[in-house]
Amino acid sequence: MHVNEAIQALLDQAIKLEMIEARDEIYARNQIMALLELDDFQKSVQPTGDTGIPDILENLADYAVGKGIISDLDSQKEILTAKLMNILIEKPSAVTGRFYEKYTADPRSATDYFYALSQNSNYIQTKNIAKNISYQYDSPYGTIDITINLSKPEKDPKQIALEREMKTASSNYPKCLLCIENEGYAGRINHPARSNHRMIEMELTGEPWYLQYSPYVYYNEHCIVLCGEHRDMKIDRSAFERLLEFVAMFPDYFLGSNADLPIVGGSILTHDHYQGGKYEFAMAKAEETGRFTLETFPEFEAMTLKWPLSVIRLRGDDRDLLAGAAEMILEKWIGYSDPEAEILANTNETRHNTITPIARMRDGKYEMDLVLRNNRTSETHTLGIFHPHEDVQHIKKENIGLIEVMGLAVLPARLETELKEIEDYLLGQKADVKDYHQVWAEELKERHAHELTPDTVKGIVRQNVGAKFVRVLEDAGVFKQTEAGLRAFQKFTETL
Repeated sequence: MHVNEAIQALLDQAIKLEMIEARDEIYARNQIMALLELDDFQKSVQPTGDTGIPDILENLADYAVGKGIISDLDSQKEILTAKLMNILIEKPSAVTGRFYEKYTADPRSATDYFYALSQNSNYIQTKNIAKNISYQYDSPYGTIDITINLSKPEKDPKQIALEREMKTASSNYPKCLLCIENEGYAGRINHPARSNHRMIEMELTGEPWYLQYSPYVYYNEHCIVLCGEHRDMKIDRSAFERLLEFVAMFPDYFLGSNADLPIVGGSILTHDHYQGGKYEFAMAKAEETGRFTLETFPEFEAMTLKWPLSVIRLRGDDRDLLAGAAEMILEKWIGYSDPEAEILANTNETRHNTITPIARMRDGKYEMDLVLRNNRTSETHTLGIFHPHEDVQHIKKENIGLIEVMGLAVLPARLETELKEIEDYLLGQKADVKDYHQVWAEELKERHAHELTPDTVKGIVRQNVGAKFVRVLEDAGVFKQTEAGLRAFQKFTETL
């Protein structure tokens, strides 16, 4: 596609998707020409077709590389393409105004508008996300989602070298990837391009918070709600209040938080934030295993769930009282020890117990899931007693955060090639596999000896990956789904 054709195709898509009006076309074209250092433009009378925005942007980035406007590094291409899209998006105040204008009519139309804008602006990396390998696994706990994350491209060695050089002279602005200062930030070698980034300001518990979508969505309408202040994550009553306040505003969405301690927390503990979206995970559909009554909050339904991690579900009508009930359970859990179940609340001055909370609306009532977490380590389990154990780390070694807790595996990109090697090994086309997969591959070969064919091998490997991930979740559960584990869980709920 010629550069003029690509520019026109981008403008046509922007008008079609109602990002700009036809009256804005000449202005937007001139701004794009300036970025691409063009001083002439011949508008084609031929229709430009229906090429998607990500492909058009790729074409324009390649043009800029060919003309020496930018270098051939992914970071430079992303900075340019984000700037190009920024020309076609309204300023944050206007986006926020449209959002709340639609919200007054229907919260659903507001989130529909903002999600579509985040995709059309190429902030949500739809083309890269499509590369992910995703499937489902029917487990004893329900249907688990499995994703091998291929959406973030591997870094060029030149890029890595430049990032290393910049570490010593790196800017501390924005402070992290979640700060409000990312909105409209051009980006640099070691910080992603955010010119095309927009957030929706809202008030939660009397504070400024912001709604955005994840650039690499793992499920439908995967959103992030972040604090306007750069401060550490903390699970306390105010966190429960914010989660419940948000789902009252957006009853189609759930909202949850990673735990606030290392090992059992998410990857970013230095900025207070939550994750949500319009998706029902397997945990939300988990069966009850027992009910009990909270002594100080008898008006709420309280139950435990058949789920690999240990979950207390609360359900009721009163939002403030529900936050109080969740706070009471958190405080009890923070101080709770059961040496027989390997649960110690503290080691010297180090706290081990915390909670991963998730809020939603169901049948007009508030629902809060409180997932009990403990981050203690031992000589046997140096990465965590309630963390993926060594025999499953060849599949998943990273922290088990909110998304995994609810039943969606986000597995490393290395598995794309490694699982193919295992398939070849099982069919006798390869002599060995990676050392850390070898024992498992031999187990699969023996267990499925009479089923392995070129047509079945991929499905067999994928199903066994799903089973391994369930084991990952079971390792993370503080009270196991065994007779002894359920008895220990009941011992805790009786303290409530």
